Amino acid sequence: MKAPTVVLTTGKRKEAIARASIRKGSGRVRINDTPLEFVEPELVRLKIQEPLLMVGDKWKTVDISVHVQGGGIMGQASAARTAVARGLLGWIKDPALADMFKRYDRSLIVNDPRRKLPKRPGGRGARKRRQKSYR
Repeated sequence: MKAPTVVLTTGKRKEAIARASIRKGSGRVRINDTPLEFVEPELVRLKIQEPLLMVGDKWKTVDISVHVQGGGIMGQASAARTAVARGLLGWIKDPALADMFKRYDRSLIVNDPRRKLPKRPGGRGARKRRQKSYR
């Protein structure tokens, strides 16, 4: 089966949306046009690298470009991680790899559906309420 020329994937987490494109190359990974080595904080960089480390050296033959917007830094990292993992699955086309991703963490392949609860009246947020006094 012939390998695709470009694989386009998406990933979502909370309000963050990541769009990844994977094409033949020399192993460059860019997040919002910044090389992955320069992404700060380190925890975000490690989270995005998880699917790359699980694949082994197969990702060094492709260039990965991810554009992320919305949400906070950890939501963006999780969305980028999902987009990268899905893109690698689309490029490599190995069912064993999909099974390995699912066993490690299901959110590598499936978007996380959890959202923030809306604020409700009577308090500062979704759950917190003002105290009552009966005296």
